[in-house]
Amino acid sequence: MTDRLYLRHSTDKQTDARQRHALAALLAAGAPSYEDPATSSRVLSLYRDGFKRLLDEAAVGDTIRIADAARLFRSVADIIALRPVLIRRGLHLRVESGLLSGIDLASDDPGTKMMVSVLAAVLEFQRDMISENTKEGVAAAAASGKTLGRPPALDEGEVVELVEAYREGAAVKALARQYGIAPRTVRRVLDYAGARDVPDDLALPGEEATAADGGPDGGREKAADPVVAVDVPGLVAEHLVDVAAEPVRQALAAGQTIRRGQGYSVRVTAPVSVHTAMIEHTATGLMQSPAGRKAHRIHSDRVASVRITP
Repeated sequence: MTDRLYLRHSTDKQTDARQRHALAALLAAGAPSYEDPATSSRVLSLYRDGFKRLLDEAAVGDTIRIADAARLFRSVADIIALRPVLIRRGLHLRVESGLLSGIDLASDDPGTKMMVSVLAAVLEFQRDMISENTKEGVAAAAASGKTLGRPPALDEGEVVELVEAYREGAAVKALARQYGIAPRTVRRVLDYAGARDVPDDLALPGEEATAADGGPDGGREKAADPVVAVDVPGLVAEHLVDVAAEPVRQALAAGQTIRRGQGYSVRVTAPVSVHTAMIEHTATGLMQSPAGRKAHRIHSDRVASVRITP
């Protein structure tokens, strides 16, 4: 009969040091150990690679030893699925320390069955409370204005400066060195702002095209700024409500709301320059979340598909 040790921790930032301390005597004696690192307790024990390997190698009469019950099971569903397997294979299950250390949790008697079921319910409740408290903490942080996740590499002012510098001829690598970021980050910011494929002669909203020296039109035909209709995703439209640019606000206010399932978009008919300005104004704010990045990409693609270069 062999003692077989099982260890598990939930994330790659955790370790099994505490478990190894509780099982130190058995480890020193050479007992085989089986691990499931960075494995959530929501994965039933019978589906974990390390525990499956333990079951494959265990023989009748062997004892599975764990530092605490939560390392093996943390839900009623898990223990209900696990106990019949252990009983059928003639295996024992013991917690190495604490109040349960003298009890075989795989024993096939009504008292043990009831006790293990109650224990599993308590552990499941504990896990659910941890999850609920985490969600409430995240919601409270978001409501207080805190930025969750990795902070942006550039603030809104730096994004504007970077885009302007690029349009004035600065190279991507030079901008990356100037702001201390990777070239791919510069390209992503430019793409979100729609700057890499914007014709140089498109004027910003409220401005007239700058004429070259030598006459009112500089000897060239004035840049075309056709009026086109673009469906602006609802999330983008919400970020543009308080934008300072008057042409953008007016175009958005005159737009037609279109419902699509649980979401919506606003069909805005305006000059290409106004649509381009919308992309630039939302470039920073929408980069803070996956949903925002997706909405910004969809909007940019739609504008790019109708843009006409003179």
